Amino acid sequence: MKINVKGHIWDLLAFRRLVPTRRKRIAKASPQPLQPGTINRLAGQLHPKHQNLLISEVRDETRTTRTFRLTPDPELGTRELAYFRAGQYLSLKVEVDGISISRPYSISSAPFQALGPDGFYEITVRRIETGFFTSYLWDNWTVGTRIESSGPCGEFYYEPMRDAQEIVGLAGGMGITPFYSMAKEIVHGDLDATLLLLYGSSDKDEIVYQEELKALEEESDGKFKVVHVLSCDDLPPDDCEQGFITADLIKKYANPENSSFFICGPQPMYEFLMGELEAFRLPKKQIRREVLGMTSDITREPGFPQEVADKRFQLEVHIGSVTTKIPALASEPVLVALERAGLAPPSQCRSGVCGFCHALVLSGDVFVHPDRDGRRAADRGFGYIHPCASYPVSDLEISVSRGGV
Repeated sequence: MKINVKGHIWDLLAFRRLVPTRRKRIAKASPQPLQPGTINRLAGQLHPKHQNLLISEVRDETRTTRTFRLTPDPELGTRELAYFRAGQYLSLKVEVDGISISRPYSISSAPFQALGPDGFYEITVRRIETGFFTSYLWDNWTVGTRIESSGPCGEFYYEPMRDAQEIVGLAGGMGITPFYSMAKEIVHGDLDATLLLLYGSSDKDEIVYQEELKALEEESDGKFKVVHVLSCDDLPPDDCEQGFITADLIKKYANPENSSFFICGPQPMYEFLMGELEAFRLPKKQIRREVLGMTSDITREPGFPQEVADKRFQLEVHIGSVTTKIPALASEPVLVALERAGLAPPSQCRSGVCGFCHALVLSGDVFVHPDRDGRRAADRGFGYIHPCASYPVSDLEISVSRGGV
């Protein structure tokens, strides 16, 4: 049997780093025994099924990006926000033209900013001209708008038992948002790590949080560094690199073997970077990827049956005691068909990862992109799918769980 000595040493070092922190927490802990129900109340505060929020501030970051500050809505029962870890996201539930849909957005504020009665979350959204949801936000979300949200979700966060203390963040476009949260928590909060951020943008005018990142770097005492990488043809400023984030560029600034890589950006960037990172032959646990969201055009993906690309199928849906038949396009996820029909199915990540939109296929076939198939082996064996990452390629009959954000 081959023993991964390097992996064992890494885990041991990670454990040793935790010991002083654990001792401090034990010393600060109250000597009083827990009262009945304390654990359940704490679990409810940390992992609420939903939160009622108010938009308290709206500000533009660039000509195409906007930040929304979300605070508790005590009139609807939310008095304090659930704590989160830098890198997590919220699944926001919104009614658009009478249709209830959800969208995940990374939290761009830092965890320490969510604490207490004055705590807040912030999300930053880029407007996509062809996207009906972001256009709806731009036209309708103002100060005072009420929003329903999940608790913080996702596993794209630093974990000292798993990750190296040196984080290399590889960001593209709006993939900057979770790293902005991490950087603030490292500089002003309790995240004990260093972050080297390689941030790719099309040009300097599209860099989000440009001045804020610079200020954080200056305040960080060496714990945070940002390198801007511009893909435009124009000669970049002296403080920017030109081109793309390549293996050579990574080696110029980082020590790959002693780092954990966190990647967040558009799908083409993921595909490119995974190829570049192969040069370092890193263990899988040293590479973390944020959830990808829905595929923009599934018909272009390898393996998709082109003969059904333009077809519309019938979807028979069982939700509890209710059965209904709705149309479903082969080019759109089953989840979108359910939402368009007003069925308000449960969903969170919309990337095939979390399993919140669990459903059982009773008859028919779906196409699931291998890179978006987050199902367990048992689920695949027994015919379960994640509707957000499954595309009908025939008439379909499914049973959908009740619930939601």
